[in-house]
Amino acid sequence: MKSWDRLARVVVVGASLLVTLAVSGSVAWADSPAEPKDGAAAVALQQSVSPAAEPPKLDTGDNAWLLTSSALVLMMTGPGLALFYSGLVRKKNVLSVMMQCVFLMCLMTVVWALYGYTLAFGGANTDHPPPWLGDLRYLGMSGAQATWEDGKSVIPLFPQLTIPVMTHMLFQGMFIVITPALICGAFAERMKFGTMVAFMVLWATLVYCPLAHWVWGGGVLMYGSPNASGVFQGGALDFAGGTVVHISSGVSALVCALVLGKRIGLGREPMPPHNMTYTAVGAAMLWVGWFGFNAGSALAANGLAASAFTATHFAAAAGGLTWAAMEWIVRGKPTVLGTCSGVVAGLVCITPAAGFVTPIPALGMGVAVGVLCFWSCTALKSRFGYDDSLDAFGVHGVGGTLGALLTGVFATRATGAFSDGKLLGLIEGGPVLAGQIAAVVVTWGLAALGSLAILKVLDAVMGLRVSQLEEIQGLDLSQHGEEGYIFL
Repeated sequence: MKSWDRLARVVVVGASLLVTLAVSGSVAWADSPAEPKDGAAAVALQQSVSPAAEPPKLDTGDNAWLLTSSALVLMMTGPGLALFYSGLVRKKNVLSVMMQCVFLMCLMTVVWALYGYTLAFGGANTDHPPPWLGDLRYLGMSGAQATWEDGKSVIPLFPQLTIPVMTHMLFQGMFIVITPALICGAFAERMKFGTMVAFMVLWATLVYCPLAHWVWGGGVLMYGSPNASGVFQGGALDFAGGTVVHISSGVSALVCALVLGKRIGLGREPMPPHNMTYTAVGAAMLWVGWFGFNAGSALAANGLAASAFTATHFAAAAGGLTWAAMEWIVRGKPTVLGTCSGVVAGLVCITPAAGFVTPIPALGMGVAVGVLCFWSCTALKSRFGYDDSLDAFGVHGVGGTLGALLTGVFATRATGAFSDGKLLGLIEGGPVLAGQIAAVVVTWGLAALGSLAILKVLDAVMGLRVSQLEEIQGLDLSQHGEEGYIFL
């Protein structure tokens, strides 16, 4: 108890200091020279936006950066997430986790090509985007050209986009690849592979694609354009996927863990990670790949991408240090697993805010999520007794929620994401924070209810969980007829 009391005091003092630093950092950036405000600021999420009438042209540099970012995001799933997750399970389930990641790279790509992209972004570049689901203009990749044609952006808030539709499709396709794979961490070592495949197809169709359209494709949650006074209207700020990727996958992971129940022997026999080397290497790959995830979401090789890159790196570093410090205070020793988990938590938290916050608030967000996710993966999980095998909810659900909310506090126009240097968040009165809260509530609701409905149907039709004998034997053999040989 003394260690927890000491921890509480450290957290209170540290939180006060961080808020002070974050606010001062935002104000310092906000006071930097900015373009004059003309009362009717142009809609722009790029620093390079110009009010000139000349239509945008294909930019080979922007196109090259987005294609590179697409490769970086794909690397996050395999080998990044595959190594990170497989190192945390028992040896008899290593290949099953790797198979889930690699198979989903294939499966989600096909779903995205056939109908996923059009459900998420179809009609986004029209004067009146569909509010609930994209239209079918890109069905089967129809119209997703690689050449520059009419110069009209795919996304309404990026009117000067300088990449072809196919590049945008590829970049966004990597997001739907990794998001379902994150959920696998909650039901590792106990779900039928065939049921997992069916669940992911339905989840991507009924949860991910609608949510992506709502937030990014011109739907009901997308952050609106300014009115005549230059004030932005409603919606959610989600630069790279705090709601669409992390909250949705984290909350769905929690539902999966609750519905499937605990692993056999949990709490009665030790289940330590079998190979922390895999996990450390995977975490490093995730960190590097995340630069494509977040900085690539600027959709151009410009100053906004540099700002998002910096915020991403700073938050990851602060998250890793903070989680290690928490372990040091509470348990007496910092661990590799804790540091890696803190890095990932920092990356998750900064994802919705990457293009909207400056470096010092990014550090503060990393510290805050390091504390909160450490608590959620230890005390919270222990208190409620659910078996979130690899802490998918504790890191992605909790970290994504905190990141979405703190985006509403520290978002600033000084990063180049908006047209002047004023703060957007709580310091300016809180309208953005209200939109963030609404988006979090909607995302939690859709992910939880959608996942629960899908699981209940599949349980009745196919069954969710492997047999007791198969679970004891291990999923490598029982589901795939293979056995991994670990040399590291």
